[in-house]
Amino acid sequence: MDKDMDVAKRAKIIEWLKTELVDQVAHLLKGIWEGSHHKMVDGLASIVACCYILGRRLGIPYRSLDEALLDKMKKHREDGHQLEDWYGDISALEDHLRKR
Repeated sequence: MDKDMDVAKRAKIIEWLKTELVDQVAHLLKGIWEGSHHKMVDGLASIVACCYILGRRLGIPYRSLDEALLDKMKKHREDGHQLEDWYGDISALEDHLRKR
């Protein structure tokens, strides 16, 4: 019985985190629409935190997520992603992640 309750609890938390992620995207978009710097930063921070926590609940360690993000940025940079070519965003993010 306890194992079944744990599985149900885990599933409920994952579902809640998914809805929280959507809610925070909406918060971010409202902040962009309103031109509210505070709402944009808050929305983005909430999205990042929610993604990390959702990953953890799905069995993905924070370090693995960090490494996957670095690998993705490296690939985008090597493939000549437009954001890298135009603004250097990919290498800037990669550099930021490596310095943490």
